[in-house]
This record gives sequence, C-alpha cells and structure tokens, in this order.
Amino acid sequence: MPVYEYRCQQGHEVELLRPIGSPAPADGCSECGTELVRRYSRVGVRYDGWGFPSNDRLVSRPGEKDFGALREHAERIADGD
Repeated sequence: MPVYEYRCQQGHEVELLRPIGSPAPADGCSECGTELVRRYSRVGVRYDGWGFPSNDRLVSRPGEKDFGALREHAERIADGD
C-alpha cells in the first residue's frame, strides 16, 4: 500500500497508508476534524540508460561519447545517406 499525503483546511498535514485509489478518510483530520484533501507531491525519477548520464542532461564531456554526433549519424543512416 502506498503512503498518501493529506492536508486539512486548517493546514495540518498527515501521511496515511491507504489502498491504491481509495478516497480520503471520511473521519477527517485527527486534530481539528475538518475534511482532508489529498496532496500530490513530487517523486524522484532517475533516467538511466543510453543518453541519460547521472545529471539527466544530454551533454557530452571529454572522454564520453558525443551523443549529438551519434544522433546525427543515426539520422543519416535512417535517411539512407
């Protein structure tokens, strides 16, 4: 079960373990009793594999492959040149 973040109208925040897709708890905030609204937070995404170095940018450095040149070469091959 995922952990969902909720915030009430008074600004209290709570994290709850809830089944996927379940609605906000009907009993409301445990501190003030107002309605809880689900917050959508950021998630960590790591691009891994060809073309995505650790800084997530398509930038070549000395000693690394030149991804721009590789892309151009692949386009030339695809065009039949």
